[in-house]
Amino acid sequence: MATASPRTAVLQTGTLYIILFAISAVHLLNDTMQAVVSALFPVFEKSLHLSYGQMGWIAFTLNMTSSVMQPVVGYFSDKRPMPWMLPIGMGLSLLGMAGLAYAPNFLSVIGAVVFIGLGSAVFHPEGSRVVYFAAGGRRGLAQSIYQVGGNAGSSLAPLMTIFIFLPLGQPGAIWGTLLAAAAIAILLRVVPWYKGQLDQHGRPVKKSAKTATQNGAAGQSRGVIIFAMTILILLVFSRSWYFSGISNFYNFFAVEKYGLSTKAAQVPIFIFMAAGVLGTFFGGVLADKFGRKRMIMFSIGGASPFALLLPHLSIGWVYPISFVLGFILLSGFSVSVVYAQELIPNNVGMASGLITGLAFGMGALGAIILGHAAEAWGLTKVMNYSSVLPMIGLLAIMLPPDRRETA
Repeated sequence: MATASPRTAVLQTGTLYIILFAISAVHLLNDTMQAVVSALFPVFEKSLHLSYGQMGWIAFTLNMTSSVMQPVVGYFSDKRPMPWMLPIGMGLSLLGMAGLAYAPNFLSVIGAVVFIGLGSAVFHPEGSRVVYFAAGGRRGLAQSIYQVGGNAGSSLAPLMTIFIFLPLGQPGAIWGTLLAAAAIAILLRVVPWYKGQLDQHGRPVKKSAKTATQNGAAGQSRGVIIFAMTILILLVFSRSWYFSGISNFYNFFAVEKYGLSTKAAQVPIFIFMAAGVLGTFFGGVLADKFGRKRMIMFSIGGASPFALLLPHLSIGWVYPISFVLGFILLSGFSVSVVYAQELIPNNVGMASGLITGLAFGMGALGAIILGHAAEAWGLTKVMNYSSVLPMIGLLAIMLPPDRRETA
């Protein structure tokens, strides 16, 4: 067995795009299944007579189940990678989609959502490790390809509302089982390659605290690494609260403020999310050239003015500003994951779980708070107050330089 560490070994190989595109496709299918939940909100409002607060609890359950479990799964998979958990996770999501189609009440929806969330929690840490092995030396690009799949899946929620769930109603969710089946089929081809990489490059081994510190980004001390991870979690936390407000409640705000139909109100959300897909890809490419920290700072500082403007615009300006806002805000997402992985390179699964999992899941609290706040204060005030959330991301200036800035 090779004695090189996984980090060193993968850097000696080229970028394997066929694997990256395959795992990105699974990421798309996984996040599309999660997007089905929010896409059904306008249907649930009528078929199950759910309130904004109950919809907030559904979003909270999904994100907490799918996200908070990620660093836990990542911690254990860093010690003992589990390639075959990838298709098993998609099997759990398949059960959740079937349950969602026929859930008769609020509690049944919650139960179905738990299965979807658990499937996602199992997928993400192992999927991130597949990306790590396939990336070669192009870490930012590889993570962007992977994350583009997820963001593209999330961006389909408004289209599913318009073309599937409004015409077919809640039973239309049964089509989501085909997404899970397709993901399992792809993973059955990826898993043997992934297992071979683990056998070739070596599975994770225990390292002393001194070694772990030396392997940190740019030789940073343990205290600096903990501080930087805390800042990163706060950044993703604030961004996910804002994203939750847009994806779950902006359509209701657009109906109320502009008098749009339920279908038309999905269009600004789709533009925002579709632009985020593009931003995710180009953000990773630019980060490889200009540095992770600079890209993270740009994504937050550049997005804040547009977020503050969005609730006050006339309908004609909503569409272009939604595009610019989504592009800039999401340009730093995959970069944050790579930055975290470079801070703790011997714990790739846990780093990915903390950024895409725990921080995003804790941000799911925003779905509950915003939902109940909308009932108490009205959607207009909630959209105005939540628009300041991206400004918390200005804390990024306190992050230590990344490898490209110190090179």
